[in-house]
Amino acid sequence: MADEIRAEMVANVWKVVKATGETVEEGDTLVILESMKMEIPVVAESTGVLKELAVGEGDVVQEGDLIAVIE
Repeated sequence: MADEIRAEMVANVWKVVKATGETVEEGDTLVILESMKMEIPVVAESTGVLKELAVGEGDVVQEGDLIAVIE
């Protein structure tokens, strides 16, 4: 079963930490968002393989946008 990680707010993708195909543990940081000069880590909500990373550094995400899929 796939677990979709979605943006909780409008933000810039400041840094991508994990790459597609990597094994991730629950709580691992996938990307770091920046909003209003604050850094917001986006973490894996489950353990698995990062099947899809839908954002890149410099992208702007809106609330609800897909960030990653963990399978």
